[in-house]
Amino acid sequence: MPAPHPCLPLLHKYPLAAALYAGLLSPLAQADDILVVTDSQHPVKVPISARLIELDQPARIKAELSAQLPADLARSAALVQLRLKDGGIALQQRIGTAYQGVVDAWSLGVITIPAVVVDQRYVVYGEPDVAKAVALIEAHQRTQP
Repeated sequence: MPAPHPCLPLLHKYPLAAALYAGLLSPLAQADDILVVTDSQHPVKVPISARLIELDQPARIKAELSAQLPADLARSAALVQLRLKDGGIALQQRIGTAYQGVVDAWSLGVITIPAVVVDQRYVVYGEPDVAKAVALIEAHQRTQP
């Protein structure tokens, strides 16, 4: 795992993504402004107030839907359709959320995981403890005029 890289500013190219985040853990910001980007191979201590994006979530959902499919293509397709139908709105929301998370991470320019993004402006890479990453960002913010 790479060493944390504190406080690398992110570009504000995507105003729609800006509306998705709002808060922090400390007095310097609100708790909703924390975004944690990782995958199932890089566990992170995530506070309940942070938004978690697992980049491999879409692939894991796809694996669930395609598990133990028969060799016959028509039967496989029918079984996947049945699984999608049985999953209902909850499954549709999981799929949508999973892919939206990947798009959001990409839009913010996240290049390494785990990544802790605060206020869509600061990112710490490689720190699996969100509280420590936020503390690094806060320390950086205090040094800025």
